[in-house]
Amino acid sequence: MILEQHISWTVGRMSINIRSSSKEFVKVEEEAFTEESSASYTRNYSEGTFFERFKDSFTRVDNIEPYSELDGDKYTKDEQIQMTLAAQPYKKSLHQRHLTMIAIGGTLGTGLFIGLGYSLASGPASLLIGFLIVGTSMFCVVQSAAELSCQYPVSGSYATHVSRFLDESLGFTVSTNYALAWLISFPSELIGISMTISYWNDSINPCVWIAIFYVFIMILNLFGVKGFAETEFWLSLIKVIAIIIFIIVGIVLICGGGPESSGYIGTKYWHDPGSFAPPVFKGLCNTFVSAAFSFGGSELVLLTAAESKNISAISRAAKGTFWRIAVFYIATVVIIGCLVPYNDRRLLGGASDEDVSASPFVLALGSSTDLGRKLSNFMNFVILIAVVSVANSCVYASSRVIQALGSSGQLPSICGYIDKSGRPLVGIAICGVFGLLGFLVASSNERTVFTWLFALCSISSFFTWFCICFSQVRFRLALKKQNRSTDDIAFKSMLGIYGGILGSILNILLIMGEIYVSASPLGEPSSAEAFFENCLSIPLMLLVFIAHRFYRKNWRDWYKSLDEIDLDTGCSYDDIELFKHQREQIKHKIQSKPLYYKIYRFWC
Repeated sequence: MILEQHISWTVGRMSINIRSSSKEFVKVEEEAFTEESSASYTRNYSEGTFFERFKDSFTRVDNIEPYSELDGDKYTKDEQIQMTLAAQPYKKSLHQRHLTMIAIGGTLGTGLFIGLGYSLASGPASLLIGFLIVGTSMFCVVQSAAELSCQYPVSGSYATHVSRFLDESLGFTVSTNYALAWLISFPSELIGISMTISYWNDSINPCVWIAIFYVFIMILNLFGVKGFAETEFWLSLIKVIAIIIFIIVGIVLICGGGPESSGYIGTKYWHDPGSFAPPVFKGLCNTFVSAAFSFGGSELVLLTAAESKNISAISRAAKGTFWRIAVFYIATVVIIGCLVPYNDRRLLGGASDEDVSASPFVLALGSSTDLGRKLSNFMNFVILIAVVSVANSCVYASSRVIQALGSSGQLPSICGYIDKSGRPLVGIAICGVFGLLGFLVASSNERTVFTWLFALCSISSFFTWFCICFSQVRFRLALKKQNRSTDDIAFKSMLGIYGGILGSILNILLIMGEIYVSASPLGEPSSAEAFFENCLSIPLMLLVFIAHRFYRKNWRDWYKSLDEIDLDTGCSYDDIELFKHQREQIKHKIQSKPLYYKIYRFWC
């Protein structure tokens, strides 16, 4: 009964309406105000000069009550937090095309275009197996995160679901480390932009390019989620087209076609110099690091749940990650493994992570030929597009997680600032401060500084992915414990609870593998410095977790029991019967379509 009262109360501030739709699975529209207050706001906002309206758009939306001001007699602390996160006044501006393209090519960056070469040095078979393992893990992660994000499209998405389904201190640890990873990546990507442009002109101080693109990306994010989404759509489209072109050209070369061809190549390099570079097991574990770097950010599309027009768009975009993994990673590594021998010294000869001369894409077509030189310029352009895209994503992702932490009371409340245009301004400003670290490119110690900055969140990707999968497992177990049906789930993971279990196991194994190669590096003597460059995030996360425990003054409850998990607050639907009826209508509609359409809707 308390939940019904809450929903009615929420409607006064963030009405949640479910309406039937012949085109979509379910349409959920969230309005930041009641009709009366919305009309009043629109009227006031449209009055005055352009400058006054522009200035007013930066003022904070003050109609959302922080969880600390809600009635503690009616709601538990967890319910109060989830109410607040569900009521954040983000703009619902993301369409299906935005989400699909972000899911497929959103964070394709230097990890794939250049970093692939470091993994290939371990052998083409090690490269393929490593990417298959991490890719399988990533697919489980995205499906698990999609199930939770569609069910509870709250601010912070999966970063806040960990607190809901596992433990508040663990959720705080994951969220802060996840935000830190994006914050540190932002200045690093700005440096990458300057290094990429220097390939064409190294006479200009790289600080100039950093300043230009720093201002460009910050202004871009001030256009709100529409600015981010439209930019990512077109930049991702360019990256996707570039990879498709490479795959087609690569197949032609493997079959013996192309100018200056020496004949059929096939699997020649899988036999000579071989499929695995010794030592085999250590080489395989070594591919996990670069594979994680390449796949990193694939879960970003689920962070957009609170700003998507339709929940069904999130579920369909999550399915698109299968094609991202199968086509843009697995197919690519197979082709590169056939075109470039693992003992090619140029794979490890790059001057930096943005050096296009070390790109296996360039080496695959022969950088010494005229075609290769033209390809180098083309790939450098694609890499520039990719780095700008990732830098844009850094600001978006970090600002949303910071805003969620501020709204839930885990960071100062000012961090939860959202203006009338739906922009988390304080989160964007914090990311902007970190972006100034990009000017360290002028320092001779720049590489050392960023090596240790990235060490702060080195292994955290696997840990975050593990927590996402385990949260989905706990969600399913809580449904069973509380006698709820899985029919109540808005979007079911394609892999069910088994995907969450498999993803959890794989990420534990990946963490163990990375610790192993950090303690005993490939081709280098063991050292404390080398170990902590890859694993410094482990003691850091433990420190954050323990510090948050001290702050909460709670040493008794180490995890939430299945009975205590809140399965109602912030749910994406209000009327479960209407929701089920709409779902059945969509199922019948799909069943009436031809076989090819059924297959298409299963995978897309």
